[in-house]
Amino acid sequence: MTTTQNIDAQDKDLDHGESILAKIALEAELADYSPVKGCMVIRPYGYAIWEQVQSSLDKMIKDTGHQNAYFPLFIPESFLKKEAEHVEGFAPECAVVTYGGGKELEEKLVVRPTSETIINYMLSKWIHSYRDLPVLLNQWANIVRWEMRTRLFLRTTEFLWQEGHTAHATFEEANEETRKMLEIYKTLSEQFLAIPVIDGIKTDSQRFAGAVTTYCIEGLMKDGKALQMGTSHYLGQNFARAFDTKFQDQNGQLQHVHQTSWGVSTRLIGAIIMTHNDEKGLKLPPKIAPVQIIIVPIYKELQERELVLSKCKEILSSLKDDFRVKIDDRDQFTPGWKFNHWEIKGVPIRINLGPKDIANNVVEIVRRDTNQKLKNIPQDGLKQYLLNLSTEIQETLFTQAKDFQARNTFTVTNEDEFSKKILSGGFLIGFWCENTTCEEILKQKYKATIRCIPFKLPVDQMKEEGYCIVCNKNSKQRVVFAKAY
Repeated sequence: MTTTQNIDAQDKDLDHGESILAKIALEAELADYSPVKGCMVIRPYGYAIWEQVQSSLDKMIKDTGHQNAYFPLFIPESFLKKEAEHVEGFAPECAVVTYGGGKELEEKLVVRPTSETIINYMLSKWIHSYRDLPVLLNQWANIVRWEMRTRLFLRTTEFLWQEGHTAHATFEEANEETRKMLEIYKTLSEQFLAIPVIDGIKTDSQRFAGAVTTYCIEGLMKDGKALQMGTSHYLGQNFARAFDTKFQDQNGQLQHVHQTSWGVSTRLIGAIIMTHNDEKGLKLPPKIAPVQIIIVPIYKELQERELVLSKCKEILSSLKDDFRVKIDDRDQFTPGWKFNHWEIKGVPIRINLGPKDIANNVVEIVRRDTNQKLKNIPQDGLKQYLLNLSTEIQETLFTQAKDFQARNTFTVTNEDEFSKKILSGGFLIGFWCENTTCEEILKQKYKATIRCIPFKLPVDQMKEEGYCIVCNKNSKQRVVFAKAY
């Protein structure tokens, strides 16, 4: 079965951007469809990308004082019902276990859609005094949400993620935490994934179920749709009240803790695919590429093989302490096949080496970001050359994505302008009266939503006041609209 047939068999209503995502995910061997509809198998190369993302983020999380822990996959159904808005928001997506060990369970168990409730139950046992605060926890886990319309790496029934959960004595500490973690997500996206984002606040209709405030980062994919890439929530005291999570303050008074939660998921791999690609396949930023350099030996005669491979191994040995590098020494494939194979997989740098290169003490380098061939690069000083090139490729991919975002960010002053611009996609910046009715009108008519109320506008605006693009009422609130995944 060809890749296209495989896509068609699983997803019959993919749009253009989703088709590109599925094609690259399958052909680059990042993932495959599971026999369970809506789930995916993450293949070794795809999981290796996730490991690079995970290790980069995990370090930043730990550097801010958080500790990793693990909480159960199964949550008593009664826990979700303790926080009314939370259960209402997640009930349609919950998978529920009713039988176990061959008999009906006394209480149904919900397969973890998120962990606020089970963690609060434990925090209520652990927290007694202000001396126990803050509690700064993180866990790497899997999540199950029964999605109706699933897509590889974007929206699957089961996915991998990181979820942080913290408890604080005051609103100020908790709110600072949510903003700090959002900034870490922005750093991860821009400095590691090479994806520029807009950060801001979600509207009330789009905030996390049970949260007081939801902050987010939004990226713009190559098909003109927005993707929510990370969220950070100030939960207030909602869950603390539901689970009676209290502490005795310095004055001897009992207080409910203030809490946060924040997370990113394997959706980030979808973002990488849809931001960095061309007709050849994937382009990976060097910082998160499982293989940063692939060395391809080139020879025609069998007697040349030992000479070329020996030199390839010598180069690998000189680079392996600074790069994730490997040699493709498979004899059953031609060099041309290997070039195509590693281009699809998005390896940032390819070194081609043949007998003539060895004789001249040079190599040929191909950079994946621009597909540029760099001939006759001296082998002497190669490591430093590649270190500089790797940095340049990382920066180039970010610049390309940032330029794309700038070219596809527009200001609109009324619904007529909005209706024309939204057809071609992109971020649309316009005034909104803060009325959810106007927000819902745009969603129903154009399938577009307010992605966030930005902290800083991505385009210059001269006016500080304007008129809502829907109802034309006076407004001081400019927001980012887009169609989204």
